[in-house]
Amino acid sequence: MKRREFLLKSVGAGVAGLLFSDFGGLNAMGLSASEGEYDLAAVRGGEAPDMFEKAMEALGGMKRFVKPGQKVLVKPNIGWDVPPERAANTNPELVAKIISSCFDAGASEVVVFDHTCDQWERCYRNSQIESSARKAGAKVVPGNSESFYREVPVPGRRLKQTKVHRDLLEADVFINVPVLKHHGSTTVSLSMKNLMGVIWDRRYYHGNDLSQCIADFLTYRKPDLNIVDGYRMLTRKGPRGVSEADVVGLKALIAGRDIVAVDAAATLMFGEKPQNIKHISIADEMGLGTMNLENLSIKRIKM
Repeated sequence: MKRREFLLKSVGAGVAGLLFSDFGGLNAMGLSASEGEYDLAAVRGGEAPDMFEKAMEALGGMKRFVKPGQKVLVKPNIGWDVPPERAANTNPELVAKIISSCFDAGASEVVVFDHTCDQWERCYRNSQIESSARKAGAKVVPGNSESFYREVPVPGRRLKQTKVHRDLLEADVFINVPVLKHHGSTTVSLSMKNLMGVIWDRRYYHGNDLSQCIADFLTYRKPDLNIVDGYRMLTRKGPRGVSEADVVGLKALIAGRDIVAVDAAATLMFGEKPQNIKHISIADEMGLGTMNLENLSIKRIKM
C-alpha cells in the first residue's frame, strides 16, 4: 500500500499525525540561506496566523512583496458552501492575517474574491472568509457574473485566451492562498489549481486538457506570493469533501514566490511525488517554475 493510501485509511485512527510529525519529503532537501532570503518556508505545529508570520520572516517580510500605495488581490479558495472545519476552503483566520499584513506593509487597498462552485453568497458566508476579510479591512467582491471578467490573450499551448476577473487586472500585487487538499481530477488542489478561481470559463479547461490549461495560465500571470494553507488538510473526496472524517489537523503552511516550487513542496507534505502531478510536471517542463527543490533554499520551522 502506498504511503498516502495508508495515511488516508488511517486518519480516523490518528495515525496521520504520526506520519506527518516532520516535513515529509522536504526534510532532506534545500540549501541554506540568510534569514529573510529563503526561497521557500515550511512551517509546522502552530496556529495558522502564527505560522504565516514565521514563514514571512524567512521570506523577508510582507514589505518585500507589497509596497506603499499598491492595490493587492488576496485570492483564497472560497469555492464551497462548507464551514472551515471541512477544509475545502482556505482558513479564514489565515486570510485575515494576510490582509492585515498587507495593510501594515502600506497597501492602499486589499481585495478578496473567488469564482465559487457552490452558490457564492453562501460560500462567502459559511466559509467565514467574508466576515474575517471585512473585519481585517479588505474589500470583498463577488465573482459570480461574467460581466466582472475581461478577455485577455494567453500564450499557452492549449489556453490561448480566457476571461479574467477585473480585480486581478487592476491589482499591483497578487497573493494566492489555496488550501492543501485532495482533488478527484488532479490528485491535489494547491496554488496552481486555485487560479481557476480568477477566470470565468472553467469548462474550457476541463474539455481541453485540464492539467495543460492549469499550467498555461501561468504564461499570462503568476502570483507574486503563494501561501498554501495546510492547517487542516482534506485527505480524500475533494475538492468539496463529505465530512470532517476526511480531514486531518496537519497544522502546516508553505510559502514562496515560485508557484511550481510551492506546489511541489506541498505535494510532498500531502504524501505524493510532485512529478506524478501532471500540471506541476508540465509547468516545470515549460520553465514556469521549478519542482527541483534540492536547488532551492528551504527554511523549515517547527513551532
